[in-house]
Amino acid sequence: MTKFKSHFWYNKSQRNGVLFLAIIIITLQLLYFFVDFSDDNSTDFNTEEISRFQQEIDSLKAIQLEVKKPKIFPFNPSFISDFKGYQLGMSTKEIDRLLQHRANGNYINSISEFQQITKVSDSLLAIISPHFKFPDWVNNKKTRTNFAIKVSSTNNSNETALNSTTVNDLIKVTGVGNVLGNRIINYRNKLGGFSLNEQLYEVYGLESKVATRILERFKIENPPLIQKINLNEATFKEVLAIVYIDYQLTKKIFAYRDEVAEIQSLEELKKIEGFPLEKFDRIALYLKAK
Repeated sequence: MTKFKSHFWYNKSQRNGVLFLAIIIITLQLLYFFVDFSDDNSTDFNTEEISRFQQEIDSLKAIQLEVKKPKIFPFNPSFISDFKGYQLGMSTKEIDRLLQHRANGNYINSISEFQQITKVSDSLLAIISPHFKFPDWVNNKKTRTNFAIKVSSTNNSNETALNSTTVNDLIKVTGVGNVLGNRIINYRNKLGGFSLNEQLYEVYGLESKVATRILERFKIENPPLIQKINLNEATFKEVLAIVYIDYQLTKKIFAYRDEVAEIQSLEELKKIEGFPLEKFDRIALYLKAK
């Protein structure tokens, strides 16, 4: 009997719980159908304030895109390389036309000439031409000069002048034979003439004490008048021909010139990584910036 009452009580409690849950569900449904939960103060996403905020976001996005664009520095269009042409958006054929023009020893002297040679589109020309920078000699309509190193002849017959000595004169100095004498003359010819006493010590195989003896007898009384090469107009071979500049340094100089479009002063060469500062004064004997 006790077991039956417990079972009856359990079933009654269960029925009450189900009934209570049903009442809650019915109440929620009635609330859903008969009560208005809408908010009269809903957010208006078309307000002027939000519109201004969106404009600010768009402006910031535009600035960010502009910052990400690669910056184009002024450059001389005559010296556009394959890689630079690719960066500017030129096609392979357009780049090849420019390189062939330069291989023939010609330069680009105006924006219209650049388009005539490369045949780039008007739209691309409008983008890149504002960055063109032509040398002063182009802007001033100056004619290009011959870049061969020229040295004034020294018709000085004075046998004490180092720049007019012969091998026979040099072998009179103790320690100088025919081989070394010819080597001194050949190096003098490469230099275009000795301008500084220190240059004599650069002769291969010439001992310092022997060079000192030579300078005691022969003086640089008439330094050569070297016609300096304009570095902004010179060709690669012309710069490479200078005794103090090797192939690697020539590449660095031309890379720097392409970057800045025009070298304003020879002092800028000192900024080039690996430039031999100890040779600057001697290099400056053969170059000029304007």
